[in-house]
Amino acid sequence: MDALGMVEVNSIAVGIEISDAMMKRAEVKLLLAQPICCGKYMVIIQGGVAEVQNSVDSGLNIAKEYLVDSFVIANVHSQVFTAISGASAVDGVNAVGVIETFSLASCILAADAAVKAADVDLMEIRLGRGMGGKSFVSMTGDVSAVNHAVESGISLEECNGMIANTTIIPSPHIDVMKSLY
Repeated sequence: MDALGMVEVNSIAVGIEISDAMMKRAEVKLLLAQPICCGKYMVIIQGGVAEVQNSVDSGLNIAKEYLVDSFVIANVHSQVFTAISGASAVDGVNAVGVIETFSLASCILAADAAVKAADVDLMEIRLGRGMGGKSFVSMTGDVSAVNHAVESGISLEECNGMIANTTIIPSPHIDVMKSLY
């Protein structure tokens, strides 16, 4: 299971219908299917590349004008799964980087690109719950690695126009780190 797929729509009812269709279309694992801020709904699945693509395609066929964003990432980095499920344990922090996005899909795409580009650890991918539909990914590593990771994450063509803001904090205060866990 090396692919990750997502469909994000701006209708809860349509989102539930999409999640059912996606699960019936192909042998995939449902990671998340839930409403998020601003009346949107997200469905995230995992599986083989062909199965994930088939499943996402079935969701897109239903989504039509309700579609906010979608993706299929083949060979997704393993840290992405851990970061989506909650905060990851991190030892010794030299710098923290944050990429804030307007869509959930662009956040996951940016996180995958960032962790593939540099020697960083993803702390969390927080997906649009209680944040007005925005999402963010936080990561740690050496200052230069975090800089490179953030630049790589925001330079993706798929994220064009979806990046809200970024920050890189060298030597973050311990209380700030605690607030990120």
